[in-house]
Amino acid sequence: MTERIVVGAALLDAGRLLAARRSAPVELAGRWELPGGKVEPGETPDAALVRELREELGVDAEVIERVPGAWPLKSPYVLQVWTARLVPGTGEPKPLQDHDALRWLGPGELWDVDWLDQDVPAVRKVAARLRPQG
Repeated sequence: MTERIVVGAALLDAGRLLAARRSAPVELAGRWELPGGKVEPGETPDAALVRELREELGVDAEVIERVPGAWPLKSPYVLQVWTARLVPGTGEPKPLQDHDALRWLGPGELWDVDWLDQDVPAVRKVAARLRPQG
């Protein structure tokens, strides 16, 4: 079976990373992830990421670059993560689909939430890009 891409957004703002708490499905509820979703047929990963952030969080985002690596999910899916930033004037993200809470995490708070296992390696890579503001 052909590998299918799931995109995750390392949404960055003022040296912070956005984490989203899953509300569904039951086996993932209460754990935290990088928001995103499946790339649809004929869609590019960056277009999918922009669409997913609009659907899930109600914001417009600009894709910056891919985080090196890919992480296996339930077959045939594989997670790819991209850094992104909010488009100015888009407002604050809100949990609209599949999430019941959002949290901006600074460099010293990244591990205060219970990340989904498959997101941990990507969060580690993104952590190196976060610098304390001050």
